[in-house]
Amino acid sequence: MSLAATADPARERRIGYICAIAVLFVWVGFLLAARLSVKQAMTPWDVAALRYAGAFAGALPLAMLLGWPRLPRRRIAAIVATASLGFPLFCYAGFAFAPVSHAGVMNAGMLPFLTAALGAIWLNEAWTRRRALSLAVVACGVALLAFDTFGGYPGSWRGDLLLLAGASSWAVYTTLVKLWGISAMEATLSAALWAAPIYLPVWWLLLPSNLGAVPLGAAAFQFVYQGFCAVLLAGFLFTRAVTALGAPRTTTITALVPAMAALAAWPLLGEALGLAGLVGVGLVSAGMILGVTGRLVR
Repeated sequence: MSLAATADPARERRIGYICAIAVLFVWVGFLLAARLSVKQAMTPWDVAALRYAGAFAGALPLAMLLGWPRLPRRRIAAIVATASLGFPLFCYAGFAFAPVSHAGVMNAGMLPFLTAALGAIWLNEAWTRRRALSLAVVACGVALLAFDTFGGYPGSWRGDLLLLAGASSWAVYTTLVKLWGISAMEATLSAALWAAPIYLPVWWLLLPSNLGAVPLGAAAFQFVYQGFCAVLLAGFLFTRAVTALGAPRTTTITALVPAMAALAAWPLLGEALGLAGLVGVGLVSAGMILGVTGRLVR
């Protein structure tokens, strides 16, 4: 029996909401930092290497303190393939072609729909009227964001497809965590500890790198943010929110990421929004509020 099943439901919901809201800010930072890495002349493979090295450096002391995650090999392989490798590698490659606003739409914006589809197939999760209405409102907002920003970046469709593949990888991970009842710490440590030994030798020997030309401060920032924050902190918070609230409600909350990322990218990266994009931000926010109020859908 999982911890969420035995704990006080009201307390679990509070913890879940706190974790999900915290994930919003870490994920927005992930999108901005990943897009910034392109402007800093790093290859996508360099950013991934810094991510895996940073996550491993942070996870190893935790594993020594708490114990190595004891999951079946097939489950570890699934976590590594989806959360550790599939999600970030597709995203980093996508940022070479598409701006932050696209990433918000094609990655975090699509996550509630992909997760809902997988939940219906694998977990037999029913769609309530409120949930369907919430997703419909979010879809309208995401569509307006896409309409407002997708025309100004020729050739970005390649990045859009890569970002969508990243969202699909994370949706599979989210559903499997719920299906298997894996704890947040086990999932996070599994994702952080196994990716570096697999990826770093391949990167060092085979993949193109420009890391030697990148300023030390820029590389150190990506090492800390991508490794410690985006993997360890966000991974734990997201998985803990799924444990407490369920995948549908958690991913409905994280549907705010594209709106927040688009707004933040405007002053920070010069990626402006028009009227349609601003209306889309409002609709995504309204859909999220509609989706998380009322009866908890597990």
